[in-house]
Amino acid sequence: MDAYDGGANARHGPDRPAEPGVPAVSGGSAVFGGSAEPDPPAAPRAGIAALSLHYQIGVALALAVVAVGVCVHLGMTFLHVAPPNTVTREHGKAVDDWIYPEFEQNWKLFAPNPLQQNISIQVRAEVRDGEGGTLTTGWYDLSAEDGRAIDGNLLPSHTQQNELRRAWDFFLATHDGENRPVGLRGSLSESYLRRIVVLRLDRDDAVRATTGGGGAIERVQVRSRTSNVPPPEWSREKVSTTPAYRELPWWPVPADEAGGGVR
Repeated sequence: MDAYDGGANARHGPDRPAEPGVPAVSGGSAVFGGSAEPDPPAAPRAGIAALSLHYQIGVALALAVVAVGVCVHLGMTFLHVAPPNTVTREHGKAVDDWIYPEFEQNWKLFAPNPLQQNISIQVRAEVRDGEGGTLTTGWYDLSAEDGRAIDGNLLPSHTQQNELRRAWDFFLATHDGENRPVGLRGSLSESYLRRIVVLRLDRDDAVRATTGGGGAIERVQVRSRTSNVPPPEWSREKVSTTPAYRELPWWPVPADEAGGGVR
């Protein structure tokens, strides 16, 4: 009896065994190699895509705020260091309010201006000794001290390189030629410079070197020594190398600073 004969044991077409090279068919599904392979599981979501919709919206808003803030800061910094233009003339105060004092830039875009002078900041002090007398110290060259600390130092500190220089620049920018403060920042620059020099005098042990014992600083006087950088030997330029001095008035030192600055 073959597969096409009738009867209860007759084989039906769909259930007949597969011929060589032909997949077996059972229940309408093709089976290759004797078993069916399930679909691979979907890869889990990672990053922002793994968050719920509400968190995705929150992250997107936070990133947008950060991007706007970065763009505004870069724009303000560019306007601050750029040459004067229509925008800075119209909105210069807004730019300065954004930059100062946290983001101050000590350079100008497209306008390099290398220093052509050597400027040294020096200080001396009036010291009250233990017997009530007053003595005056010699001049301490603080810039030379910073120079010696930087020379040969592969990693000089920001304080050694810039603190004194920037304090002097700050003072000059807020005072006129008669050393009178201009604007509200004048008294601030005086206090800042005074505290720096008093701390330096304390570090140099100026009181003990002057009195031979204890004492306190009563007043300090700051001066600058400016000399032109000599031109190279091949240049025909002639400049004077005679130093010029600018002496500031004596500043009284408050009692809380007299022992070596505010702690």
